Amino acid sequence: MINKEDLRIVFMGTPEFAVETLKALVEGGYHVVAVVTQPDKPVGRHGSVLRAPAVKEYALSKGLPVLQPEKMKDEAFLSELRAYKADLQVVVAFRMLPEVVWAMPRFGTFNVHAALLPLYRGAAPINWAIINGETKTGVTTFFLDHDIDTGRIIMQKEYPIPDNADVEYVYDGLMKLGAGIAIETIEKILAGDGKVESMPQVVSTECELPHAPKIFKETCQINWNQPAKRIYDFVRGLSPVPAAWTMLHEESGETGVMMKVYQTAKTGKPVGTALPGTIQKAQNCLLVATADEWIELKSIQLAGKKRMEVRDFLNGFHNIEIYSFAAV
Repeated sequence: MINKEDLRIVFMGTPEFAVETLKALVEGGYHVVAVVTQPDKPVGRHGSVLRAPAVKEYALSKGLPVLQPEKMKDEAFLSELRAYKADLQVVVAFRMLPEVVWAMPRFGTFNVHAALLPLYRGAAPINWAIINGETKTGVTTFFLDHDIDTGRIIMQKEYPIPDNADVEYVYDGLMKLGAGIAIETIEKILAGDGKVESMPQVVSTECELPHAPKIFKETCQINWNQPAKRIYDFVRGLSPVPAAWTMLHEESGETGVMMKVYQTAKTGKPVGTALPGTIQKAQNCLLVATADEWIELKSIQLAGKKRMEVRDFLNGFHNIEIYSFAAV
């Protein structure tokens, strides 16, 4: 059996989600020889300030070498990566790797994916699982191959999604679960002297798999023509970031103001003849008509304003009844 101190690991990841796994490796005494992450990102109004990825900040705080290639096939980067002579590469929330990279270590490269593959392959598995009303998700470790999220599965762990959970809740839970499964996967590899059992992903031809494509601003617009449950799941599946949004219009106005919606509540009250997007004020509550039931808005943010509870919003917005939301 190989000792963990002798197993040379290159870690690849970028956001906070990946830091938890890198931290588990470092604090667990594993030999992380280098960290690969995305280049620093320009931020601010003019893009004049560069912000380091969360993984880079943690790696530097622990004195780990950091590589930030613009292109994964760049010869200078590949040469530097080879020089670290990694036995294994661990990938968490990074980018698609070319074969020349994932095939480099003698024990291969495995990824920690925040879903139960083959379900929710793609860039935003946590968001889409909640948007689609799933009651459970999980994490998967699998060996990388030529296509995105299709490699042989090593391990999986399930994670329940409560009906009131938003992305932040599930993100935090899977972040910790992902760190744990990464360590267990490495332990299996060590116990097998570099070999570990894995199985191909079984995909049924009878039904289409739910996917998890990247989310854009257009993806996040609320369609009030849908049932209340669908809208409820949609909002929590995008909360708090990037947040679902809608357009608030005056009855006679063609233009409107954008409103982000962070939290809603199901009422179970049929809308009757009210059109989707119709607004109804009831005491300190703000109700919106959907395709079947009224849904209550709980936490919102008007463009240019801070996030607030709806009761605070209504205290300063007395004529809300002459407005409606664009039904899309």
